Amino acid sequence: MPKAVYQIPYPSNEHVNSYAPGSPEVTSLIGQYKTMYNQAPIDVPMYIGGKEVRTNDKRPMSPPHDHSKVLGHYNFGTKEHVTQAIDAALAAKADWANLPWEHRAAIFLKAADLLAGPFRDKMNAATMLAQSKNVYQAEIDAACEFIDFLRMNVTFMQQIYAEQPDSNDGMWNRLEYRPLEGFVLCITPFNFTAIAGNLPASAAMMGNTCVWKPAETQMYSAQVIMELFKAAGLPDGVINLVTVDGPEVGDVVFSHRDFAGLHFTGSTGVFKHLWKTIGNNIDKFRTYPRIVGETGGKDFVLAHRSANPMEVATGISRGAFEFQGQKCSAASRAYLPSNMAEEVIAKVVKDVKSFKMGSPEDPSNFINAVIDEVAFDKIASYIDFIKESSDAKIVVGGGYDKSKGYFIEPTVVVTENAKYRTMCEEIFGPVMTIYVYDENKFEETCKLIDETSEYALTGAIFSGDRYAINVASKLLENAAGNFYINDKPTGAVVGQQPFGGARGSGTNDKAGSYLNLLRWVSPRTIKETFVPATDYKYPYLG
Repeated sequence: MPKAVYQIPYPSNEHVNSYAPGSPEVTSLIGQYKTMYNQAPIDVPMYIGGKEVRTNDKRPMSPPHDHSKVLGHYNFGTKEHVTQAIDAALAAKADWANLPWEHRAAIFLKAADLLAGPFRDKMNAATMLAQSKNVYQAEIDAACEFIDFLRMNVTFMQQIYAEQPDSNDGMWNRLEYRPLEGFVLCITPFNFTAIAGNLPASAAMMGNTCVWKPAETQMYSAQVIMELFKAAGLPDGVINLVTVDGPEVGDVVFSHRDFAGLHFTGSTGVFKHLWKTIGNNIDKFRTYPRIVGETGGKDFVLAHRSANPMEVATGISRGAFEFQGQKCSAASRAYLPSNMAEEVIAKVVKDVKSFKMGSPEDPSNFINAVIDEVAFDKIASYIDFIKESSDAKIVVGGGYDKSKGYFIEPTVVVTENAKYRTMCEEIFGPVMTIYVYDENKFEETCKLIDETSEYALTGAIFSGDRYAINVASKLLENAAGNFYINDKPTGAVVGQQPFGGARGSGTNDKAGSYLNLLRWVSPRTIKETFVPATDYKYPYLG
């Protein structure tokens, strides 16, 4: 068997297709979308070990923008299926963990190339259908970011394995990066196909085997992810997909002796509940489980009086309303100085009025539907609250309609109350609230931003004054794990801006960097002495 240290060239980020009108890529993707929309309804199984598992509990999958259309059904399971998935993961563990790392790497590099090629349109189209993303939002997520995770994580894996300690004369010190002892539970959200694929893939890449529970509203693209992994040669049992009610998954997983880690992206409330459950069950586990979570955000845009009003407005329009504001990084509160607030608001209102809204099948639609009726009703209730408030007013938007799809107009609110409800609470929808501050109270406003929200995920400062940028960077150093200067607070790129926040936004383990992968290994130090001592006496004893 060949033995070598294999050097992987550092990959570049995947090229993002523009999907300009009439371009070959937009023609191809829309054709794939229509094919998948019009095909016979599909039946999405659970994937447990080498089996596709189906049940009698079949639940419909419908596009959020066309909820009367049934694309197919997914099979809903029980606690028994969770137990089967754990058993399959543990059965696959030894062979997978003992597989030389370059073979694990090759599988995920092949998956990246398949996604960049024959799977690209299918993954993007499934994301458009299941999650109501427009062509560009699907491209930067389901194709490019996912490809970047797969390729760059392999490079980060090599970087980790290459990190070795020094050795003194007469000895050799080594670090062995073992996978965790047990299985990893991965719980993923609806809003990013790349996150859904990366959470189990990153843990598996380091030699772990996983039980994966995707969001039920993301099942269509989740199946394509499993098809991609199988086409790349991922062995059976390494990643096991189950669709089971969350509390039932928890009852089984968090009572299992071999539970070794949680890789989570979702709401802050759910993550806190899971953490408490793990803590309460700590005596049941073989080892202390690794807990990695990326949760909510109440992300801010702060403009200094020296900022360019058009740049600020564009940062708000893009940062708040791309993918209907359903990004944990989406801007949802803005602080504008009094000297330019009127101009910025006027430009944002003009932008919003120009947005086209409708199905992703029309690439000219900037706004699509929110994910489901639960989200629609929640966001609509916030809008109704604003309409009845005396200390806030809607300057554009405020309409909603779920007769055909879950459509909510991008909504901009202006308030004189810095602690107004929509300045503080995560809405996870297309609602931006603006507070106008005295242009001479910049530092006070920075402190206000820092104290207003429990979250600390992303934030942006717009300024032409480098001193002001430095002040904001210092005063807001704990308010955002990803801090943007003269840019919108969304769009972190794998390998360039490692992503994650602290406080109520998660454990800040930085997906898209080696830091996240380190959480899925348990290092073992090995010291070998070549000529051992034969006398216990040290020289100081004479």
